[in-house]
Amino acid sequence: MEVLSYLLTPFTDPIMLFALAVGVFAGVYVGAIPGLTGTMAVSLLVSLTFGWTTHISLAAMIGVYIGAVYGGSRSAILLNIPGAPAAVATGFDGYPMAQKGQAAKAIGVATTQSVVGGLFGTLALAIFAPLVSKIALNFSPMDYFMLAVMGLLMVGTLGGGSTVRGLIAACIGVLLGRVGQDSLSGITRFTFGSTALMAGVPAVVAMIGMYGFSEALVQMKSRRFETVKQDVSRIVPEVSTVIKHLGLTLRCSVIGTLVGAMPGAGGTIAALLAYDHAKRTTKNPEVPFGEGAIEGVVAPESSNNAAVGGAFIPMLTLGVPGDSVTAIIMSALIVHGMNPGPLLMQNSKDLFYIVVVLCLIGNIFLLFFGLTGIKLFAKFVEIPKGRLFPIIVILAVTGAYVTNNQIIHVFWMMLFGVVAYLLKRFGYPSSPLVLGIVLGNLLETNLRNALITFRGVGGCIQSIFTRPISLILFLIIVYALISKTVWFLKLKSSFVSIFKK
Repeated sequence: MEVLSYLLTPFTDPIMLFALAVGVFAGVYVGAIPGLTGTMAVSLLVSLTFGWTTHISLAAMIGVYIGAVYGGSRSAILLNIPGAPAAVATGFDGYPMAQKGQAAKAIGVATTQSVVGGLFGTLALAIFAPLVSKIALNFSPMDYFMLAVMGLLMVGTLGGGSTVRGLIAACIGVLLGRVGQDSLSGITRFTFGSTALMAGVPAVVAMIGMYGFSEALVQMKSRRFETVKQDVSRIVPEVSTVIKHLGLTLRCSVIGTLVGAMPGAGGTIAALLAYDHAKRTTKNPEVPFGEGAIEGVVAPESSNNAAVGGAFIPMLTLGVPGDSVTAIIMSALIVHGMNPGPLLMQNSKDLFYIVVVLCLIGNIFLLFFGLTGIKLFAKFVEIPKGRLFPIIVILAVTGAYVTNNQIIHVFWMMLFGVVAYLLKRFGYPSSPLVLGIVLGNLLETNLRNALITFRGVGGCIQSIFTRPISLILFLIIVYALISKTVWFLKLKSSFVSIFKK
């Protein structure tokens, strides 16, 4: 009965449902605008919801998250400009379909597959998160340290196509996150005598700058916005089309959930892996991949939305964000007095079940909003970037200021925006930097606790090979490090060629 009451909580709060619905609606259109991302939208939303109750602010952020992941597919299909990184793979076949006058079919299929994938990820969250939580209770400080390292390695190796650049960005993030007063000893670090730096780097302000202000700096260089006219009078896909590709949808939903549950991976990688899976398993597509294959829309859209539920699993059970958006949501929960991690299921059991129900209802709202407003959207994306992004700058400045009503936070936001802009100019990804700031405290605190618990470096090394969880995490880290080396790739290709013979 206790669990049932938790599950029914959102249904008994109209304001929470309204915040969720508005969040999904806003997320669809934010994600659909090229250059605007769900990460940026959620980071701005955090600063605006500080005064709200925990459940209502959480509902709004989850709604924006769900809507934005799907919304990026619209501009990817109509304009071949992904509105979000997770929609990159959707444009491979979605845009060729639009060029053939099948934009309505592509958007309709993208909507239904996104909902199916989202529901699958939510189901996985409900079933497997409690199991992960029980396992996490057996984690030692050394396990958490290696978990944080694993998350940084994953996002580092996947960022920007360059392992070295991704890891450099992640290390910069960890270094910036260590600025300020040490939480264990109280000693100030890297403050250079400035009292403004004693409180450390404000994570939310840094995220607003890196995702909002920097994106405006990048995108405002282009002042032209080409318009594409499409016939979107009918978008509801045929039932036979959905049933025909149901097997591919479920397989790609599994991929999305698993990848989403890996700290730092996220929907972008899930979508690319699912697209590759579709190409390898679809033997006789009606249209070749890259020329308008419907399977090329089904696979990434079901996968990247399934990754939403998967990303909540490590965040709620381990205190490690699955991607940049859940990193922001985790920060917001901490601000509201919550403590995502192994003890969440004991101390705040209601929060877990509320998140599950919000994700479930959010995907139902997505089905409604995703199949409506297409004509309005077609006009909305025609807004010239030169007019759109100054508005984003104003919102970023406002969001940075209201986090603590300090003007210094505005300068922090601009500084991080410029840093992220320079990183992009030189080919360095900003996502590893974000995760480095968020995971920096987890990384350092647990390493120091491990050194105390296991009596030095020797004890820590010994614990790795005497504890099953530690050994598994260590092997994953080793594989992540060597899998990108040249000799490993050559050895792998040699084995593949031998087995083919």
